[in-house]
Amino acid sequence: MVRNGCQNLPQFKKLLMTLCTGLYSEITRTLPALESLQNTLEPQFSPGFRQRSPLPGDPSTSSMMSKLNQLTSMVSSLEEKVKTVLMEGAAVKHRRSLIPPIIFEVKVDSLGISQKTHLKVDVETGKLIIKKAKDGPDEKYYTSKKILQLIKSQKLPNKLVIVLETEKEKIQRKEYIFADSKKREGFCQLLQQMKNKHSDQLEPDMLSIFTGTWNMGDAPPPKKITSWFLCKGQGKTRDETADYIEHDIYVIGTQEDPLNEKEWVEILLRSLNEITNAEYKLITIQTLWNIRIVILAKQEHAHRISHICTNSVKTGIANTLGNKGAVGASFMFNGTSFGFINSHLTSGSEKKLRRKQNYFNILRFLVLGDKKLNPFNISHRFTHLFWLGDLNYRVQLPNSEAENIVHKIKLQQYPELLAYDQLNMERKESQVFLHFNEEEITFPPTYRYERGARERYCYTKQKATGMKYNLPSWCDRVLWKSYPQMHVVCQSYGCTEDIMTSDHSPVFATFQVGVTSQFVSKNNPGDSDVQGYIELLNCKATLHTKSHTKFYIEFHSYCLENMVKSSEAEDQEGDSGTLVVKFGVLPKLTPIISDLEYLLDQHLLICIKSSDTDESYGEGCIALRMEDPQQQQFPFLTLLTHHGEETGHFQGEICLQAACGKQREKLYDFVKIEKDETVAQKQQIKAQCSQQWEQSSRSGKCFPDKMARVRGAPLCTAETFSSIDQAAQALSNQVKQSPPNTPQGFKGPEQRSKPSSPVMGRGDTPITPPARSSTPSQKFVPCSSARGAANIRQQDSGHSTAQPDMPEMVDNPLYAPVNSGSHQPPAQCRPPKPPEPAARTAPAIRQRSMTCSSSDKKPVAPDKTAAKHMASINIIRSEQVPSISKPRPPLPVKLQGGRDGQHT
Repeated sequence: MVRNGCQNLPQFKKLLMTLCTGLYSEITRTLPALESLQNTLEPQFSPGFRQRSPLPGDPSTSSMMSKLNQLTSMVSSLEEKVKTVLMEGAAVKHRRSLIPPIIFEVKVDSLGISQKTHLKVDVETGKLIIKKAKDGPDEKYYTSKKILQLIKSQKLPNKLVIVLETEKEKIQRKEYIFADSKKREGFCQLLQQMKNKHSDQLEPDMLSIFTGTWNMGDAPPPKKITSWFLCKGQGKTRDETADYIEHDIYVIGTQEDPLNEKEWVEILLRSLNEITNAEYKLITIQTLWNIRIVILAKQEHAHRISHICTNSVKTGIANTLGNKGAVGASFMFNGTSFGFINSHLTSGSEKKLRRKQNYFNILRFLVLGDKKLNPFNISHRFTHLFWLGDLNYRVQLPNSEAENIVHKIKLQQYPELLAYDQLNMERKESQVFLHFNEEEITFPPTYRYERGARERYCYTKQKATGMKYNLPSWCDRVLWKSYPQMHVVCQSYGCTEDIMTSDHSPVFATFQVGVTSQFVSKNNPGDSDVQGYIELLNCKATLHTKSHTKFYIEFHSYCLENMVKSSEAEDQEGDSGTLVVKFGVLPKLTPIISDLEYLLDQHLLICIKSSDTDESYGEGCIALRMEDPQQQQFPFLTLLTHHGEETGHFQGEICLQAACGKQREKLYDFVKIEKDETVAQKQQIKAQCSQQWEQSSRSGKCFPDKMARVRGAPLCTAETFSSIDQAAQALSNQVKQSPPNTPQGFKGPEQRSKPSSPVMGRGDTPITPPARSSTPSQKFVPCSSARGAANIRQQDSGHSTAQPDMPEMVDNPLYAPVNSGSHQPPAQCRPPKPPEPAARTAPAIRQRSMTCSSSDKKPVAPDKTAAKHMASINIIRSEQVPSISKPRPPLPVKLQGGRDGQHT
């Protein structure tokens, strides 16, 4: 009997826990209604309240109120006891099955006097409790439905305004000052979790996604890697108060992974089981040699995920070896498409051009997502696209600066080193990752550490050919790109400190993204007969090409049953290397659902093609969401790209006709940003400049009033832009800004210059990297600010312009005097250049290859200097030079399994 009782004890505990969980759920659902009834009836039966019947002195009335008070007290007491049982009975190593109440100490101003108070967030009961003392009694509480909005201050990173609804249905604003910005962010995340838990919506409209990348260095991981998934370490990390919030999706990318797939998945699931009680399911896994991507999702989301697809591309030696390359996975979450890429690019500080070629190969040949979107590469196929991995971009400084780099890392002077980061420099020149975003880096370089420690970098290695240098660099990165008007906020970006089996540190980045749920119309049955349509008016495209041909547009969207093709353009005109194509009457697009709420979450993908060859000259994305839902016609403008290069822009107006209905409240709109006046004025000026475009490249005219007043911006004059290039640059800067709900300190990428060349086959200007100087390398000078250091290579060295007087610079005692060298410091820190030697005669140049690096044999150079100069000259386009028959390397290899697994 005793033995059987002991054996059945775990089952009994499990049954008890199930019953307690169900009881607790019923109590939390019933108690708010009971308290609301009590608050409604109590003032009506008070002696001072006049009413007709029943009388206040009626014994039955007093008895009913007394019983109601006892019932409320009993249910509240039972709620606390059941919650205690659940907390104690379901304990795990790190966290419990339920999020415990968390108390924040804040300051509040009362009559000019700052006083301390405490905010207690109880996610499970859905209450925000205000109390003076941490251990004192609860003074006042607000249910989740009474908390209307959280407003973050942009000027003060630790200030928060809470908009509440009082008992008398009045709106009240309360301002609180938190200890720091991380505490404020943790409080907001808990409040959002509480709103989501007690929401009436059946489908989520916001997800939390964890992305992590780690070069494992061909070594097995340590026994404990939970700090990676808890975002503990250096950089933008999560506050400990948010540790209890699980992520909906985990995406883990590894390189040089020595484990097999089964071993690695077991380690990941076991680690997540240590820090959360949620059940996770393996969605998909893809491996190319030792490059791997794993996607895990909560079991409750399994039925919402469909159309899973995986693929890989090899970019190793001769594009046939898989030691370098990329693996990718994609799926649909209800009505939102997600794409994830894990890549390992070519290593070596001097192989920047080879890494660029790797990027273009992956962009063009990695097949993911809906195969109906054939005209678009992976950068346009997904609502949210995340690109992570060991990108191997280095800090471009001479090897003699190794000790100075390590010294600056110890002083946490990261911005001065990031100014020389190759990836940042390439993105500023729009060479790679066009229109992608990356969070601000506030953590040390993740490569190359000494294995088993994180106190020192091993940047030298003796080889048979000599000493090999690997300067500390940010090789491991996470970038993302989303459709316009989609909610995306990067909540953390950093690296761990306690995982030391590799010479790389694992990198983590967490995101809050908006998703579209399975749509169910809330309109009246009579409104369903209204047939909606999408009409584009006054459209024109400005293309960076000299090709004179006729063009048409293809429209793709999830809200359309099939692709729609327009007629050819009526007329076209161009000047100075651009072509302006004006489209006449475009076809009306009929959506599959005519509800306005559904259409506001949709996007149109456009592809401008040549009528002669059906070749794409640019692709773009247009959001159907507008500021004012009552506005039926509004302007739009989207940048066009092709094969990762910018090819122009497309503009016009959208007329949206649909059945109007009740708009669904989005959970991510619960948190807003209250902008500072100075910041708001700057952004208003930037909006005025970026939203005004000229009628043509030489006309100097702005939009008509209707087109110019985008989102309520005032109309600009003809002098707003001096040229179409400046307008494009301003728009590009606006597109790359962080979403409006981005927290303080989280900013988008810096402004990038216009690409130096149009896409292959479109123009006549080759991409020519600067020639390396033969002078010995010199030490660099740190800049005074990150923004000043970020302006590297902004000016064209071939044009001499007048420079304003710069303040006199003082030499840093840590460095030698500054002079010209092979690695130029930022423009603000450069001294006057010495006279340059006479230009050398350039040798014969070779053709450009967009798909792989050329392996053609170079002509014999007269000396080493000429050969070195020849290697620095970039290839040009096939339109300029006659074709030369030479052997070409094979194209990147795609796995056949990825093609076979493609879903429609």
